[in-house]
Amino acid sequence: MSNAIDLKDRIAIVTGGAQGIGRAVVERFIASGARVAIFDRDTELAVKTADELGRARVMPVTVDVTSRENVEQGVAEVIAAFGKIDILVNNAGIAGPNLKLWDYPEDAWHQVMAINVDGPFFCCRAVAPHMIAKGYGRIVNVASIAGKEGNPNASAYSASKAAVIALTKSLGKELAEYDIAVNCVTPAAAKTAIFDQLSQQHIDYMLSKIPRGRFLAVEEAAATIAFAASADCSFTTGAVFDLSGGRATY
Repeated sequence: MSNAIDLKDRIAIVTGGAQGIGRAVVERFIASGARVAIFDRDTELAVKTADELGRARVMPVTVDVTSRENVEQGVAEVIAAFGKIDILVNNAGIAGPNLKLWDYPEDAWHQVMAINVDGPFFCCRAVAPHMIAKGYGRIVNVASIAGKEGNPNASAYSASKAAVIALTKSLGKELAEYDIAVNCVTPAAAKTAIFDQLSQQHIDYMLSKIPRGRFLAVEEAAATIAFAASADCSFTTGAVFDLSGGRATY
């Protein structure tokens, strides 16, 4: 039985919410009383997820987070539908190829940065003014243990997630006076569709680094994110919640 988190009447946006950790977050949020807009570029999957979880609580919105205009339009749709945005979870991300830095394709580097860094930037940029106007908000960015430690053969991913951690700390200070908490989580690997982008050697490497000896369950990630998205997370901001199974050393 999960602990009860009160998100009654909260309106949330979850990017990449159609599958994996994002879907687990959506499920936890609606179970906690929130209504959720899924931002996903995969329209078909977002609609399928919303239909499965219930349109009364879940709204699919086709958004490519690498496009500022697309993000702003999506935020406008949520405001039009619900009148406010209380919670933003920046979860959408990709791993990129597993290659040495000197072999890393430039276009792949830019794609990882566009989704993993520009995406949270555009979403925070679009949502923050609405939260400031209301005097309340919770932003949770999904980074990675790779952003703390740097995984070999994953330079773009590691660098992008380090950037998300720094963005979180900076924005947390900027919004602290408005009762808007900005925090991030640093998960170890979880068995999601992102594994399809990774080599088996890299998967084995990540597992070998986790003292708990297993991968993260998406429900475990959702539990921590739900707390960080709640009113109970009232003092902590610009912080990093570790989800590395004991791997992190700081």
